[in-house]
Amino acid sequence: MESNVGLFNESFPPVMDGVAVCVQNYAYWMQKKVGGVSVITPNVPGADYSRYDYEVLDYFSVPVLFRQPYVTGIAEVDPAFLVKITKRQFKIVHAHSPFAAGFAAANVAKRLNIPMVATFHSKYRDDFSQTIPSKAVVDQIIKRIVSFYERADEVWVPQASVAEVIKEYGYNGNVEVVPNGSDLVADYPEAYFVEARQKLGIAPSEFVCLFVGQHVWQKNVRLIIEALEKVKDTPFKMFFVGNGYAADAMKEMVTEKGLDSRVTFVGTITDREIIKQYYAAADLFLFPSLYDTDGLVVKEAAAMHTPSILIDEATAASIITDGENGFLSHNDLDAFANRLRELIHDPERVHRVGVQASRSIVRSWEDVVDEVLDRYNRLIAKKKLIVIP
Repeated sequence: MESNVGLFNESFPPVMDGVAVCVQNYAYWMQKKVGGVSVITPNVPGADYSRYDYEVLDYFSVPVLFRQPYVTGIAEVDPAFLVKITKRQFKIVHAHSPFAAGFAAANVAKRLNIPMVATFHSKYRDDFSQTIPSKAVVDQIIKRIVSFYERADEVWVPQASVAEVIKEYGYNGNVEVVPNGSDLVADYPEAYFVEARQKLGIAPSEFVCLFVGQHVWQKNVRLIIEALEKVKDTPFKMFFVGNGYAADAMKEMVTEKGLDSRVTFVGTITDREIIKQYYAAADLFLFPSLYDTDGLVVKEAAAMHTPSILIDEATAASIITDGENGFLSHNDLDAFANRLRELIHDPERVHRVGVQASRSIVRSWEDVVDEVLDRYNRLIAKKKLIVIP
């Protein structure tokens, strides 16, 4: 069966993270534009993959220890999957993970003699250092990750600052910057924002803070909760959207600090219309993560006129000019809390910066995928293969 593109990744809805959103939008727009798209991912029990316009080829999986709700698996040991994948004659494969899914992509590329693109999305060292106490073991894992990227025909990063991270890991090859997009790009009338707050039970005068993402300590969520305690004499409401291994501990921390009446844990949201309501209802997006390489959620929030506050030394903060399209703070509790207090008391300024953020840091996924397909075809042509029509 002739196909165009195979997109390989460890996470895919209902497991939600920035990379899953990226793969989902690549698949959606490529299927609309050229067709013949397959997503290859480990199976999430109970997931309904038939609802997509494109093909999802899932393979046997097991839970990832200490990283609920993530799953992983070795595609090559699933006989039913192997029967399906060997019938696909891809023109190019794109690995969004350097783990089992990525190695499956590399094996397909080798078998078909087609190009493989690999995107470096995350600070993988931080992930493994969280659960593995031995630096020597972590170093060996990072070497294996670097060796995977060395197998790719082209390595992509979502923004220029991320190139520094993969170079620090030991990768010495060329790196191409291919940005992420947003599926929330549109001209929204003011009534939409008012209605979003009404639907979520938020009063017009309430200042709303928001975090969307994995509930893991690597994302510096502890700083958010501690800062909220310091400003609890100010009028605010806080929503945490997502899930992760630290979710229960975060809820306990909120209770200990007397913030239960102010802070709501929403859980995972897979419906994009609902997540859009939270972005639209929020005044300020709190994203002090030093772990993220790009912070796709920052762009999603900006698309809905909600600016973010980030840490000035963070890789994800490279797209932010303080006070123009977002806000920056030092990675310090007092500094972050003081900046938060300042912004809560100046909602008009926050709104102005949010509008500017929507104009300066947001690009549609449709536009991004046009660039991606052009880049794919250049690589396919180098192999003297028939390009994607």
